[in-house]
Amino acid sequence: MTLIEMLVAIAVMLIAMQGFTYIFVTSWDNNKSIIETGLASATASRSVNQTIIQLRAIKQGDNGDYPIEEADDFDLTIYTDIDDDGVTERVHYYLDLATDEFKRGITDPGATVPVTYAASDTTTAVMAEYIVNESDDPVFSYYNDDYPSDTTNNPLATPASLGSIQLIRMKLRVNIDPVHAPENINVESFVDLRNLHGYE
Repeated sequence: MTLIEMLVAIAVMLIAMQGFTYIFVTSWDNNKSIIETGLASATASRSVNQTIIQLRAIKQGDNGDYPIEEADDFDLTIYTDIDDDGVTERVHYYLDLATDEFKRGITDPGATVPVTYAASDTTTAVMAEYIVNESDDPVFSYYNDDYPSDTTNNPLATPASLGSIQLIRMKLRVNIDPVHAPENINVESFVDLRNLHGYE
């Protein structure tokens, strides 16, 4: 082999190695993105399921307050015995728009007579990350007793009239990198607030 042939062979080999490296790095990034997206959507699904279970057990606060304290697009505060200890906690679900995190705040009633709850959440935990719902796609939607036959007045306008709420739809949109494909993954579920039927 001449020197020129050797240089050409080395150049071809380097180009081929660069191509294989590019393919490997791209595949690695794609697989990493798929795994992270799968984990984020599984976490969001678990969060929705936990929230739905807790909403089903909604009840009057230990201070006598109505089972729902606040009902807005990205903010829902209810009373429920979240840890089965015989005490009704105030539970606050909300989307932190600054961090794209779905969070849950819990407040235990104070040991006072009459019973009172602190104004702010006592403990807060992140339930899901990479949640990208926007103003036209609320986390919580509320429906009255006439749904689904009445689609004119449902979902209810927010903040919803608390006494009208009988059904809640929860929807989380997950995207670990909103700037690039793929599209958002939707995780949603409905809950019938059976404890509020005929509530007086």
